[in-house]
Parts: sequence; C-alpha cells; structure tokens
Amino acid sequence: MKIKTLTLSIPDTANETVIKMHLAALLFEPGILSSGQATDIAGITKREFLENAGKYGVSIFGEGIEDLEKLIT
Repeated sequence: MKIKTLTLSIPDTANETVIKMHLAALLFEPGILSSGQATDIAGITKREFLENAGKYGVSIFGEGIEDLEKLIT
C-alpha cells in the first residue's frame, strides 16, 4: 500500500487531538481507513477510537446514525 503524507496548518488555539480524531473518524466512516489506520492518525488506541467514534457521528457497526435512529423509532 502506498502511503501519502498530508500536512495541515492549524491555529495554535485549535485542539490538535480533536482535529486528529475528527479526521480519522471522517475517513473511517466510508471505509477509506481501517480502524487501525484511523487510530494511527488519531494517536490513540483502537479501543479509545471505537469508544469515541460515536461522539463524531460515526457508527462502528457499519450503519450510520440515521439508519440506527430509524430502527429504534
């Protein structure tokens, strides 16, 4: 697999941890990244990523939040 490098410039006031997690979750959701790759970007353990993905609107079960809401209503 070929690896690409992306460099982001963010203000000093931005929370780097939140930005990394949000980016990882956004790329994990459509399957661009595996959970392992997403954890590398986020800089956290796989367990932490899976436990926190929902806070960023990402389902770890392969179904979107809207799909799950339809199931329970």
